[in-house]
Amino acid sequence: MSLQTTLHGKKALVTGGSRGIGAAIAKRLAADGATIAITYAGNKAAADATVASIEQAGGTAFAFQADAADPAAQRAGIEQAVAALGQIDILVHNAGVAAFASLDEDSDALFDHQFGVNVKGLHVGTRAALPHIAEGGRIILIGSVSGELAFPSTATYSATKAAVAALARGWAKDLAARNILVNTVQPGPVDTDMNPANGDFAQQMIAAIPLRRYGTADEIAGAVAFLAGPDASYITGTTLNVDGGVAA
Repeated sequence: MSLQTTLHGKKALVTGGSRGIGAAIAKRLAADGATIAITYAGNKAAADATVASIEQAGGTAFAFQADAADPAAQRAGIEQAVAALGQIDILVHNAGVAAFASLDEDSDALFDHQFGVNVKGLHVGTRAALPHIAEGGRIILIGSVSGELAFPSTATYSATKAAVAALARGWAKDLAARNILVNTVQPGPVDTDMNPANGDFAQQMIAAIPLRRYGTADEIAGAVAFLAGPDASYITGTTLNVDGGVAA
């Protein structure tokens, strides 16, 4: 990772930044010159590894524990990040959970947990961060192509991700007067430890992807870096699918 200057001087907070897509986003924004804070639910070792990777490449990063399922913890994590960064220029909400169940197997607990993290946690975190987001800042929400498509046993998860995109569209209008741009990145199948490209489900999924492969976390991070950077200065309220053509 070599440092660039596209985001030099910018301060970025990435929720759920300890591993997978979140870690890739944190590392890419750092490589583009931003100072990084990440939050993580419980995997301190992974969070520390992300910070160490950024620092070894010449960047600056901090990590704070903040479970997005707990509104008080989410607010506290945001405040710690602000104290370390000074302000927030780029807020990336990546923290999320997925639990797949058909309607007859679904439960109040599964429903509440997914909406609690994916929607309420994102809502709480954005409201907590907003007073510290500079004029002209960026808010980037990590949704999912599942918010547009129906798959078996994903109805509740898909509903949370559809809500994420709806929040971004509304917030883009709410915050336009401050020139704060709000957009959603919707990954398709991405190779992570939670959804490996060589897993049992992968071959079935790959057959439905026009590009016939899983995406990489770095490809999602590249889309986020674009939306965070100067070339995206006239883009707000949109969703960017990074999905190999699944939703085309």
